[in-house]
Amino acid sequence: MHRKTRLAAVLGAAIAPLIAVSLPASTASAHGYINSPASRQAQCAARVVPCGDIQWEPQSVEGPKGQRNCHGGVARFAELNDDSKGWQRHSVGASTTFSWTLSVQHRTSTWQYFVGDTLVAEFDDGGAVPGTTVTHNVDFGNIRGDQKVLAIWNIADTANAFYACIDVNIR
Repeated sequence: MHRKTRLAAVLGAAIAPLIAVSLPASTASAHGYINSPASRQAQCAARVVPCGDIQWEPQSVEGPKGQRNCHGGVARFAELNDDSKGWQRHSVGASTTFSWTLSVQHRTSTWQYFVGDTLVAEFDDGGAVPGTTVTHNVDFGNIRGDQKVLAIWNIADTANAFYACIDVNIR
């Protein structure tokens, strides 16, 4: 009996590292979205616009860095890309404050804000862990009118980022 127990322990100790190495790497444990002005996922969560799964987890639009879409490449959140869905448009000034709600924080490299293909603002956190609320004042320069802002939270120690789109009318 002791012999079988010892053999099982030896085999377990030999196999455990192989199993650990072969498991997939975990994704970022961070989650967040822009709540003000209300992003598309915030509007889904507040039931302003009828939505699918995103209404229950607005903080989960996480995908590989470098994407330029509202759903972060997550197929079940693809409706966030639908510009005809009736998203509420927010009137904002040429300089606007965006407020992120973070349900779980994670080391951050940068926060980026795009209008179309133009990067209008970037904030470098240098790997710091943010608080539960993060705000950025974004200056749109000469950009005016109805626009879709793509905000990206780039995580420092994973290959992922979080994505949010906000529909605005810049005055």
